[in-house]
Amino acid sequence: MLALLSEISLAQNSKPSTADPAASAQKGITLAESGHCRQALPVLKKSALLVADKNLKLKAGLATVRCAITSDNRDAALAALQWLNREFPTSPEVLYMSTHAYSDLSTRAAQELARTAPHSYQAHELNAEALEIQGKWDQAQKEYEAVLKQNPEVPGIHFRLGRLLLSKPNPGADVAEQAKKEFVEELRIDPRNAGAEYILGELARENQQWDEAVEHLSRAAKLDVSFGDAYLGLGQSLISMKKFSAAIEPLETAVRLEPQNPAAHYNLATAYSRTGRKQDAEKEFAIHRQMTQKEPQDAPQ
Repeated sequence: MLALLSEISLAQNSKPSTADPAASAQKGITLAESGHCRQALPVLKKSALLVADKNLKLKAGLATVRCAITSDNRDAALAALQWLNREFPTSPEVLYMSTHAYSDLSTRAAQELARTAPHSYQAHELNAEALEIQGKWDQAQKEYEAVLKQNPEVPGIHFRLGRLLLSKPNPGADVAEQAKKEFVEELRIDPRNAGAEYILGELARENQQWDEAVEHLSRAAKLDVSFGDAYLGLGQSLISMKKFSAAIEPLETAVRLEPQNPAAHYNLATAYSRTGRKQDAEKEFAIHRQMTQKEPQDAPQ
């Protein structure tokens, strides 16, 4: 009976006061801190939006996220995180909370997948990604192959297999050719995979197959206009073919997309120099030197 009366009292006291949102927010924070998240959450969700004081608003928002995670209310947690990041985009507290909250939500979703559909191709794919991050290449490869056994047309899997093959330490002599087959198969399934086009282009460039490299890298750049490395590789390939004028446009794009990439500036400088644009070349060479020069060694004591 005492427990029931206590529960009723908490429920009554947790009703937000529309006349004083600050008092209501503080009440919600107090409830949350004492572990009464079920009563605190509706109070916090309403009052946090109405509070004028920024510090109290922040505390109420953070308490909302904590209570939502504790209560496994994922919708409320996501809504509160989005609101907090809108209201306090540079707050260290919000960024720290977001890191842990999103990680927690991700873990719970993965656990739910493993519990409800452990043999689905999505579960195999998730396992493969985790194993790949851990550097367990052979186990990850088996998981990706299990995905394809269940559903041979899943987009992205052949791309990941190809990338995995190239990432393995001490790869065999034929690994590049095996990976190439995976990327070609990926493009059959998903012709808009810019990553597959890019790696095929880079493999061709390594083998000095310039025409093939230009073909793949041009397609990668068209498929993803923000793909700076694709423009850079395309420009480098055209320079190797001595097509300096043609190299300028993709290299200018690479510099615009990746202004901190010294290789982009160097190659653009080379293209400018070979086409008579000496002043532009000198400017880009200077930028490259500034970006790559080493810090002076400390003088001996």
